[in-house]
Amino acid sequence: MLNVVLCDDNPNVLKRLEKMLEGIFINGSYDAHVTLSSTNVHEVLDFLNNNKVDVLFLDINLKSNISGLDVAEEVRKRNKSLYLIFATAHLEYAMLVYKYKTFDFIAKPFTVSRLEDTIQRLFEDVEGLPKRYIKIDSKNTIIDENTIEYIKRDGMKLVFHSNNRDYETYSSFKKIQSNLPENFIRCHKSFIANVNLIKDVDPVVNKISFSDDMVCNIGPKYKKKFMEVINNYGNTTT
Repeated sequence: MLNVVLCDDNPNVLKRLEKMLEGIFINGSYDAHVTLSSTNVHEVLDFLNNNKVDVLFLDINLKSNISGLDVAEEVRKRNKSLYLIFATAHLEYAMLVYKYKTFDFIAKPFTVSRLEDTIQRLFEDVEGLPKRYIKIDSKNTIIDENTIEYIKRDGMKLVFHSNNRDYETYSSFKKIQSNLPENFIRCHKSFIANVNLIKDVDPVVNKISFSDDMVCNIGPKYKKKFMEVINNYGNTTT
């Protein structure tokens, strides 16, 4: 899921923007959510420093001693990959904002069609990123690969277990395996593990554990190849 933050000095504009975006997310089946909407630039900066944020909608004139351009500069010092979208009436800054690796510049007043275009291009860009986000179904559900500990086959479903929630979809290992990054290794007939997130491997009882105490099994058919991969990575206790 993409976590979206909104920052504007006008609470009415914020409320309208949030409502429009949430409607677009629902109608387009986009896996995104507005996690913070605030007129307080200091609150936004604090949230950005302490939470996973993927997209920031930002006004330029925030009626504060810190402008939207200042926020963008501060953000880029810490996060090179965040999608930065300026949403402002100050069109004179249209060229200047791109020095901050800006994804889009939207002029006020907002329209649904203009925002839909931005969100569509945003998700197209996200899906095109190599080895960062994994698209798990046809409904634009995407997961940051760095949060997925393992994938479990459960009947006709696949369960993608991340460190904050589970995602279910009707699919099979055969359909998804060729599209997974190389750090996702089949370890059992019912499990694919992300070797980057493994905390410990016990080859005696054939168990893999992760930092949140979740475990998955190692099957005899896959054990040899899996242990070769683990030993080459050299980042687990065996």
